[in-house]
Amino acid sequence: MALPQAPNRALVTVSVMLATIMQALDTTIANVALPHMQGSMGATQDQISWVLTSYIVAAAICMPLTGFLAARIGRKRLFMWAVVGFTLASMLCGAAQTLTQIVLFRLLQGVFGASLVPLSQAVLLDTYPRDRHGSAMAMWGVGVMVGPILGPSLGGWLTEYYNWRWVFYINLPFGLLAWFGLAAFVHETPIDRARRFDLFGFALLSLAIGALQMMLDRGESLDWFSNTEIMIEALLAGVALYMFVAHIFTHEHPFIEPALFRDRNFSVGLVCIFIVGVILLATMALLPPFMQNLMGYPVIDVGVLLAPRGIGTMLAMITVGRLSGKVDARYQVALGLLLTSLSMWEMTQFTTDTTGPTFIRTGIVQGLGLGFMFVPLSTITFSTLAPRFRNEGAALFSLMRNIGSSIGISVVVTQLARNTQANHAAFSEFIQPFSMALKQAVEAGVYDLSTPQGLVALNAAVTRQAATLAYLQDFRLMTWVALAALPLILLLRPASPAGMQQTPAAAE
Repeated sequence: MALPQAPNRALVTVSVMLATIMQALDTTIANVALPHMQGSMGATQDQISWVLTSYIVAAAICMPLTGFLAARIGRKRLFMWAVVGFTLASMLCGAAQTLTQIVLFRLLQGVFGASLVPLSQAVLLDTYPRDRHGSAMAMWGVGVMVGPILGPSLGGWLTEYYNWRWVFYINLPFGLLAWFGLAAFVHETPIDRARRFDLFGFALLSLAIGALQMMLDRGESLDWFSNTEIMIEALLAGVALYMFVAHIFTHEHPFIEPALFRDRNFSVGLVCIFIVGVILLATMALLPPFMQNLMGYPVIDVGVLLAPRGIGTMLAMITVGRLSGKVDARYQVALGLLLTSLSMWEMTQFTTDTTGPTFIRTGIVQGLGLGFMFVPLSTITFSTLAPRFRNEGAALFSLMRNIGSSIGISVVVTQLARNTQANHAAFSEFIQPFSMALKQAVEAGVYDLSTPQGLVALNAAVTRQAATLAYLQDFRLMTWVALAALPLILLLRPASPAGMQQTPAAAE
């Protein structure tokens, strides 16, 4: 099967990118609008969190279905239905009048949106020859990486100047343009009607992913393993995952082909993209509350100061596209990890007096690092994988990134809470009659320890410093996570010259 003609490649890329950006934006755009939704729906903090949980769980469970559905009904048909369903579900979310409605519609949004990113990656890999996969992944990475980064900024702006419902309505133009582009320019893939659906394997994987996501999302609020629900979810996730792995290696027609994992680059790439997922969204979960709660920045200013992170990512991806085929992708991944580590180390020096230019500079460096990691990693992961595994491989690649993000957010949020308590206890030991700093503050009239109001003010100051240090400790943890991934690069193989000249199957 021949590749699409060159003039169509640009149109295919634009169509696919619109769908990718639409889905990627929705992973974070609704976060900043949650307080406004909570007031509108009259919901509690725990109840409104289901707006995010329902989407994450549904998308995670349905993402592994992408490979099977693309084989049975055709990749183009699946892609178009996913865009239609996602766009309609977005409109319904915007029009929702009750908490039950918006949670249900977010669930539908997750079901339809699950396949958008892996399908877009698979289409681009099949549209471009192997020697241009680096450039193709650079374009694809702009949507996947920049979407979550700019989501809070766009969501905050829409919520502030319009209404929280517009964070969902904004998907309509993207969805319409993407659908028309897919219908006109993307070719259909052959349909494999003989492929059987492994219901038992899918049920096991769904149970494992669903239980894991629920545990990660609710663990912090329920105090983790001291709560029976979390223990049950952890047990279900572990047992179901073990049974699923045993099942795919013993079943005649497993849900996921074990042959995928015989490709060393693909297997190592899954581990690496998991780590990228941890860093990508965990940092975005820390910086906005640090800037808003401890430094007093309004949400609009936070969005403006965080936006350069996306600019850095785009600059890196443009550079990577030009370096594709000229510089070993493994060196680019290593550079990305080092830049990310550098930015995280600089963030461990933050204080509540840190200025805006410092946030911008560290954000740009981190964006450059993520861009240099993500695109070459996507290219080298699929460089030796057989074309017939691309739909399934792309789904697993996106799934591992999402699971990494969920685990990363849960870990940093939990560590933040625990370290804040530990730091508060440690700092409180210095609040005693022999403390010269405290004595000087009392003499200067900063605190009046003879009144309840004075004691409350002193406790608030200690808590503020304890929380500040806890954030810096999280940034240090992320620094070590990025550095720990460096040895994995040694396990990756460069794409052979012969492999680079092969022509992949076309999307037709």
